[in-house]
Amino acid sequence: MIVEDQSKVVAFLSDPATYGVCEPIEVIETHISVIFLAGNRAYKLKKAVQLPYADFSTPEIRSNACEKEFKLNKITSPEIYLGVRHISRNGSTLSFGNCGEVIDTVVEMVRFEQETILDQMAVRGELTPEIMSVLAKTIAKAHKSAKPVQTGGVDNIHAVLSINKAGFKQSSVFTHSEIDRLDEAFQTALKQKAGIFEMRAARGCIKRCHGDLHLRNICLFDGEPRLFDCIDFNDQLATVDVLYDLAFLAMDLWHRDLRHLANLVVNHYVDFSQEEDGFPLLPYFIALRAAVRAHVLATQSEDLQDNPANAKRKEARTYYDLATSLLGTTKPRLVAIGGFSGSGKSTISNEIASAFGGAPGARVIESDRARKAMFGVDPQTPLPEKAYHRDVSDAVYDSMGHRAKALLKAGSPVIVDAVFDFPGRRDKIENVAREVNVPFDGIWLDAASAVLKRRLQTRAKSASDATVDVLEMQLERKSVPVSWTLLSTSCSINETRLEIVTALGLDQHK
Repeated sequence: MIVEDQSKVVAFLSDPATYGVCEPIEVIETHISVIFLAGNRAYKLKKAVQLPYADFSTPEIRSNACEKEFKLNKITSPEIYLGVRHISRNGSTLSFGNCGEVIDTVVEMVRFEQETILDQMAVRGELTPEIMSVLAKTIAKAHKSAKPVQTGGVDNIHAVLSINKAGFKQSSVFTHSEIDRLDEAFQTALKQKAGIFEMRAARGCIKRCHGDLHLRNICLFDGEPRLFDCIDFNDQLATVDVLYDLAFLAMDLWHRDLRHLANLVVNHYVDFSQEEDGFPLLPYFIALRAAVRAHVLATQSEDLQDNPANAKRKEARTYYDLATSLLGTTKPRLVAIGGFSGSGKSTISNEIASAFGGAPGARVIESDRARKAMFGVDPQTPLPEKAYHRDVSDAVYDSMGHRAKALLKAGSPVIVDAVFDFPGRRDKIENVAREVNVPFDGIWLDAASAVLKRRLQTRAKSASDATVDVLEMQLERKSVPVSWTLLSTSCSINETRLEIVTALGLDQHK
């Protein structure tokens, strides 16, 4: 895999004198790159490798790859990416610039603290729903600006599967039968969902994306999420359905057992991007991302010895197992969460959504966010009173019912979160489940009126515009469904969550 000796270049970049600094240079190594942290700058060197999915075998190829990396990443992180620096050799002396034979190239970046990279924040337990929601919007914005690529949806996935299979064969971690078995499972599931893949390709959902969108390639820069280190070495790997791009992040969070955050970032991305028709493909996409991670780690283990190699092989198997567990396991089911304003519907819906089957869990359709989308505003932008007239609300409920029906038909579990204080609206959502012939559960969240009022008066800004006056009108109607499961939310969120997942027969550990 390593086809050229770069030891002199590495020594040059590891020397503080190269940058005119006194402190030691910090070096970070990945399977295809080496990053040198010097002062307030970072310099990224491509390894001289030749792999099925990446070729950096000559100085010229590496130089072109650096130019491309700078150009692509400058779009999403202009504050971080500064330019490209060539390394020249004049006799036995190496220097930055073109004073001699150019033997290598690096990408120059603004150095940011490793503690701000999201994988490090995940280890410290610092990732929050608020960060994930902003990140979802950031990714949706990046995808919206990317240009569609004309290609077939099934053909696009076949190309990924071919690269995957070749990647698995680069190591001895998995047997041929294991590789074939996983590939066959992907091929079977692909045939089952072929119509959705082709529909999305025709709609322009396949674009030149980031391609490597996991937590290690996202940081907080000036307090905002920034995407960096996109795939620059293989356009085929990065030309994918936008939801497959998102799926790497969701898979990373799910594998780290941050399932609630994985579900939230997916749901909020879909809200921002209007990509709901592809939600049923996400278990497949997430499984495919897990398989990619499995073969990359397996390949890396071949260059290591003893315990480090064994650790890589063991980790590769956890991703392989995740991939196999996600193929063909999702079952459609409809749950409606109702209750007066302040009862905790959205909080609880988001808390239980990850417990529905495999990754990413259930699609959550929130009435507040649906209404804001109908008026074309951000979820936290207040709407005028006329946006809450009875006819507008009826349209919101009807829209949620239609969306839930389409998702259920495609095989996804769905949670619909709304007040549901009118019997007719409850009847309609129950009919959706009957029409599609899937299980239905209605949950009514209850709390004392004083508790509801206090929550509305003290809660942070959210998608809901409900006030105490709105709550008073709801309480006057006293329209509590007798056929739905009644649960109190006066206790803690964790206690309420446990009670609901138990009532629904879900996995309480997810």
